[in-house]
Amino acid sequence: MASIFTRIIQREIPAHIIAEDSSYIAFLDIMPLTKGHSLVVPKKEVDYIFELDDETFRGLHAFSKSVAVAIRKAIHCQRVGVAVLGMEVPHAHIHLVPMNSMRDMNFSNPKLKLNQEQLADIALQIRQSF
Repeated sequence: MASIFTRIIQREIPAHIIAEDSSYIAFLDIMPLTKGHSLVVPKKEVDYIFELDDETFRGLHAFSKSVAVAIRKAIHCQRVGVAVLGMEVPHAHIHLVPMNSMRDMNFSNPKLKLNQEQLADIALQIRQSF
């Protein structure tokens, strides 16, 4: 069965996409820790990030870097934190979290409750920062 991320890639489920190429996609997390929290995903469905082939692994990180640069331009933050957890969805992915303190990267923090209009606006701001 396809992961939720594969269903987003195939456009079966809507998402606020901020970047995409033939191998990777980045979209906003719908339950973000901070404004601009995004997920970067290889289009190849592999459960565990360290099971990706070397080329895909390197490409995922390079693509994540370009997304992080755009996030930092669009969202006023000191840094964009990177996390690989991989327990919640069986599809390798990287979290990019705009942060101004270490507390912003605490995944046990309450998630922001943003509506679709707010998410669309954030996604537009990030896309325009590329």
